[in-house]
Amino acid sequence: MITPPSIDESICLRQLVGAGCSQKVIDHARAVAGVVSEFLDDEVVDGSYATCGALLHDIGRSESHSLDHAIIGGDICRELGLPEEIARIVERHLGSGQTADEYLQLGLPPRDCMPVTLPEKIVAHADNLVKGSSVIHIEERMMKILDLPKKKRRRTHRLALEMELFRR
Repeated sequence: MITPPSIDESICLRQLVGAGCSQKVIDHARAVAGVVSEFLDDEVVDGSYATCGALLHDIGRSESHSLDHAIIGGDICRELGLPEEIARIVERHLGSGQTADEYLQLGLPPRDCMPVTLPEKIVAHADNLVKGSSVIHIEERMMKILDLPKKKRRRTHRLALEMELFRR
């Protein structure tokens, strides 16, 4: 098993390449990790998990570009022997998370993928702030999710408000 101190950006990037992720996915992952770094000035946050989770959050896109890429990505991380904390960051990064019922309604395995820990929430929020490889403002993200149910939009907004308290 790989322990957090041995996980650095180059190892995570090699894992993305090894999994078959495109350069576009890798550029996006780097941008998300850059946003995550703005939240790591607090000793409460495990920076190695958050950074690795940010870099690997879309590793499942090597197999799928649907919503199931998060679950697939978490499973890939487990197969790679990464810590469970990183696998959970990866599978819980979509929007503001997905409940088991929401996944079931989408025809996906009913897995609870709501971010719980601070690194999980930071990566989910950072991913919401990156479109492609460009950083966007939360208002732009909120405009892009107007078609989602009100409950999910509110959850995304609450996540943003909570996480912005940790930005340095």
